[in-house]
Amino acid sequence: MTSHFATPESTSDSRAADIVAPSGVDRRDFLMQLSIIAGGTVIAGCGQGDGTKTDVADLKGVAWSKAPCRYCGTGCGVEVGVKDSKVVAVRGDELSPVNRGLLCAKGYHLPGMLYGEDRLQYPMKRSADGKSFSRISWDEAIALIAEKYREALDKHGPESIAMYGSGQWTVFDGYAAAKWFKGGMKSNNLEANARVCMASAVAGFMTQFQSDEPMGCYDDFEAGHDFFLWGNNMAECHPVLFSRVLENRRKNPSVQIIDIATRWTQTSDFADMFVQIRPGTDLALANAILHLLVAKGHVNASFVEQHITFKRGIEDIEKIGYGCYDEQAERYTFKDEPRDSSLEELEQFLADYTPTKVSEITGVSPAQIEILAELYGNQRRNTVSVWCMGVNQHVRGTWMNNLITDLHLLTGKISRPGNNPFSLTGQPSACGTVREVGTLCDRLPADRTVTKPEHRAETEKLWNLPAGTIPDKPGYHTMDMFRALARGDVKVIWVQTTNPWVSLPNLTRFERKANDDRFIIVSDIYPTPSTAAADLILPSAAWVEREGVFGNTERRTQQWNKLVDPPGEAKEDAWQIVQVAKKMGYDKLFPWPEDDWHKPMFEEYRSFTVGIGKDLASYDQLQAERGLRWPVVNGRETRYRYAAPYDPYVKKPEGVHFYKAKGYGERAALWLRPHHPPAESPDEEYPFWLSTGRVLEHWHTGSMTRRVKQLHQAVPAAYVEIERTDADAIGVTSGDKVRVKSRRGELILAAVVDGRGRPAKGSVFVPFFDEAKQINLLTLDAMDSISKEPDYKKCAVRIEKA
Repeated sequence: MTSHFATPESTSDSRAADIVAPSGVDRRDFLMQLSIIAGGTVIAGCGQGDGTKTDVADLKGVAWSKAPCRYCGTGCGVEVGVKDSKVVAVRGDELSPVNRGLLCAKGYHLPGMLYGEDRLQYPMKRSADGKSFSRISWDEAIALIAEKYREALDKHGPESIAMYGSGQWTVFDGYAAAKWFKGGMKSNNLEANARVCMASAVAGFMTQFQSDEPMGCYDDFEAGHDFFLWGNNMAECHPVLFSRVLENRRKNPSVQIIDIATRWTQTSDFADMFVQIRPGTDLALANAILHLLVAKGHVNASFVEQHITFKRGIEDIEKIGYGCYDEQAERYTFKDEPRDSSLEELEQFLADYTPTKVSEITGVSPAQIEILAELYGNQRRNTVSVWCMGVNQHVRGTWMNNLITDLHLLTGKISRPGNNPFSLTGQPSACGTVREVGTLCDRLPADRTVTKPEHRAETEKLWNLPAGTIPDKPGYHTMDMFRALARGDVKVIWVQTTNPWVSLPNLTRFERKANDDRFIIVSDIYPTPSTAAADLILPSAAWVEREGVFGNTERRTQQWNKLVDPPGEAKEDAWQIVQVAKKMGYDKLFPWPEDDWHKPMFEEYRSFTVGIGKDLASYDQLQAERGLRWPVVNGRETRYRYAAPYDPYVKKPEGVHFYKAKGYGERAALWLRPHHPPAESPDEEYPFWLSTGRVLEHWHTGSMTRRVKQLHQAVPAAYVEIERTDADAIGVTSGDKVRVKSRRGELILAAVVDGRGRPAKGSVFVPFFDEAKQINLLTLDAMDSISKEPDYKKCAVRIEKA
């Protein structure tokens, strides 16, 4: 198969050179090429945390049970082997429709994350002098947390308290937190770290469909012909899903992968077309494609007439700003002001986004832009757009989400097999817990928001609360929450299942101070920089040490049972929350038996979803199945939302119906969004772009994967990728130490030149998994104006030989 393919060293004039792409690779070969075990079973050396292989004969007497993987948002099915009350083995679940028996490197070494030698096992309280921790009982810990929250509420009100969870929370954890905070303490200061990874996707779906989450599903990876990967290193960050795309191409040689990225990655190795784009110019590129779709008659006129409304918001860069700390010391609360627009106004708006002009902005040749538009506009080919953090962690991330979806709305390539915009997620339940349960400062369960009186009333009724209990004002979003903590306005915060002292941008503002009057609680399974900042550390049960429910990227809700006991006195996060709530007198919020509360809690939550197009399967059905994609009506899951005959809420015999978009007359909104420059760009003093991200072997801040021997040995420390001519100019080669410095901080890292990731000239890349090399000391805390998600992908640095 020949296709338009180029290396990072190619000039804009040669990017359309024909080079043979590796199209014949199958799923297992691909996983092996990424140094991943291709199949079978991994035996865990329990007590060592190293995932050591032993003889398969040791599997005799092992009991196997289903569970979803603990790591990313793919939601791979895992069979977990238990023997002598320990998880001793895992294997890919062949009955799982997600991964069909295969796992990635992290998945095959799952047991190791449970058995690190330094697991937290007991509640620990900081000493009066702040220099040490001592063990206390759970009763003491619960009483202390309740006391601190009650004191802050009484003295300073609901804005002085906060809780910060994550997309690693189970549905039970998130639901308990939401009910306690919003229904009990009357505070909307509840956030989760999905704010810093998926909030722009949420805002994108909400602004266009008035309902969150994708309309497509993983079946699109078999049904698609052209796969546009927008700023998404899918081969490393979602390798099992990428293997499905590769298998589709192996069986159907006309399938193409288009990698639109700022650096060459392992995804680029498998792409049919590599489109190297300058950082922060993707908005211009998307508008150029839209320009050509309109100019060349590729608009699906009948679809647009029947199903689309046009919208436009505030575009003045001075009014919007970037939300940096020095720009908005208190809160960043910009609110867009939508107005109606039209197809005619869209044509006028796009007039300036010609391929020639956009090529000057993006570095992408006009010929490549023409090819991209022809692929999107070809009605004989199915088109899937896939994106993740490169689009979401962006100062105009919501706008970029809008524009990618616009490409599908304008062509009518949406809500059909193989034709969808598809946002991938990074955490196992960012969708199921954060987005669906509503553990964000402005949200309530199942697409409800605190700002709408009818939504508050519905929630208060289901929770048996007096009218007016839930505040109508959104709380602090994540960035403002930690700024308020830094100022001392937030007096008490409880962090669970996340590591913000590593993961938040511009970290220097979050250092613990002497004589600190803030009270910080951190629940985790291992010591981290976040537990080091805490006044009280609580040991949590992990993964199959407790019962749980996750919701993955394709709307699949998956349940698992508790299989082993946690170490020491570790407890599941939901139990911790419920016990504190009861200690504070909120018993009525959690009326279920102490020994049998998971099912009734889930069924209460499920009642929020039924009848509105978000219907979850019953708990009994989830226990029996390998997950089901909502809406689940009459026991049947839904592959494609808004589409006949798949979606039971679409009553017409064919076509689409965007029934959730009541405010748009049940039409989808196509937004006009201009190109804006990044918040910070290279200059003479700081001449390089810095981008951050993940690597195959590690997950997020590495607090689990770095304790797995094989994964840690594979990539033991963070590094900085430098383009070869830049390295030559600085006088460094791979392995040399370099100083990476921004306006906010600096690090000394080992250089990697011509590694598996290769940035463009003038750019560097650093992964963020290493607690000892915290790249977020350097990153900028500029954020998206609508989603309030920070931009980790673009700031200015200089590089010096150390």
